[in-house]
Amino acid sequence: MPTSPSEPTVPPAAAAAAPAAGPGASPAAVPASPAAPAPAVDLAVVGAGPAGLAAAVTAAGLGLRVTLLDAGDRPGGQYYRHPAPGLGAARPEALHHGWNDFADREAALRAHESAGRITYLPAHHVWTVVPADGPGWTLHAVAGPEEAAASLHARAVLLATGSYERQLPFPGWTLPGVVGAGGAQAMLKSGLVLPGKRVVVAGSGPLLLAVAGSLAAAGARVPAVVEAAAYTAYAGHLPTMFRNPGKLAEAAGYGGALARHHVRLLTRHAVTEAHGTDRVEAVTVARLDRDWRPLPGTARRIPCDALAVGHGLVPQLELATGLGCATRRTADGTVALALDAEQRTSVPGIWSAGETGGIGGAQLALIEGEIAAHAIAGRRAPTTLAGRRARLRGFAEAMGAAHRPGDGWTGWLRDDAVVCRCEEVPAGLIREAAEDLGARDTRTVKLLTRAGMGWCQGRMCGPAVAALAGEEQPADRRPLSCPVPLGRLAELPPADR
Repeated sequence: MPTSPSEPTVPPAAAAAAPAAGPGASPAAVPASPAAPAPAVDLAVVGAGPAGLAAAVTAAGLGLRVTLLDAGDRPGGQYYRHPAPGLGAARPEALHHGWNDFADREAALRAHESAGRITYLPAHHVWTVVPADGPGWTLHAVAGPEEAAASLHARAVLLATGSYERQLPFPGWTLPGVVGAGGAQAMLKSGLVLPGKRVVVAGSGPLLLAVAGSLAAAGARVPAVVEAAAYTAYAGHLPTMFRNPGKLAEAAGYGGALARHHVRLLTRHAVTEAHGTDRVEAVTVARLDRDWRPLPGTARRIPCDALAVGHGLVPQLELATGLGCATRRTADGTVALALDAEQRTSVPGIWSAGETGGIGGAQLALIEGEIAAHAIAGRRAPTTLAGRRARLRGFAEAMGAAHRPGDGWTGWLRDDAVVCRCEEVPAGLIREAAEDLGARDTRTVKLLTRAGMGWCQGRMCGPAVAALAGEEQPADRRPLSCPVPLGRLAELPPADR
């Protein structure tokens, strides 16, 4: 029998010594200590992007006490970025697709916040989640520019930490004016600025079409979209495509926008070098074979003053893998969480939704957030949600397979090309570690070359280092999800250190 909204049935979380359950196992089977203090809230949601926002407002509507923590200053995540208030943007929705989906949930967030059902904590970067001394979990965060310590005790946790861009390096990618494709879109959405006047958009994945269309509509000249994959790769997934007419219409809209702005689409091509002194002045584009190797004699130069480049997205999993959550390899070659039909991870009491379970876009993230909220509240989610999730997840898997980088992309990396920007480690040094010194994984390469030891901790160079070492990109395991002052670590109780 479903319980009433006033009596949430959040399953008790795992104790520290509890064995991990596989996806599908019931967290309710893990006993809680009756003498332990009650958690401060029923549910802590980490991340206020589409998945986290949908989960928080849905769970609050089902009667749960929810705290929503987010590293950003405003809800929406990377997808629904807002122009800075001082810019006076009259129509911020013009920069977004599906703005109403966000606007409705932001309004619900504010209503639940006013009613005391949701505590919203912006500018809170959760850096670890640990089992509490009793039922539930303790979340530790740094808050605000002063990096003040903040902690929260919750009975259940939903991780909606999103993703970041995958970059495949090439000679010249460290020049000023070379930015991530998503970064260019973020500059436009949050700062209302363009990365340049003449911008080449390159890499792989459907994000390129959206970025090129947005830049062109905002006044940039986009001479070309350089797509490393071939759209004919979708031919093997036609039934999945036809089950998602909305996605097909969206793609047609992007294609129409490129045509209106006279943007040339070059498929099975890649930017293999950027040229310039003080900033990028031109790029070399070459045709690729089926394995993404540049074909001799096909290189050409395209003048530009900016390059927006990215090869899809990588799920951000540090908090989840730090807890021991099981992972899986996705169709695009990245590592994502293994989740059951109700968005449970393999660790009882920990749920996840959105890009952490595999890159799939904002619509899928919203649906998964709602499904997880129903499960956490002990309710059965509407069956329509499961059907929509299956269709969109199928589309995401087909998309990932079509745009998965080919093994031959390292052919455009000269030995002097920088791979790890933080530590300025060139490809030749990594190749030497792998071929002459016996390194066969990214950890050994790091120890021998310092690749991945810099500020980003391998998030940007990790896929490239793994490819040069002959290893699949491993699951991202790290004890802290962001830099934390030593003083904050020293203030922790001994059990959480």
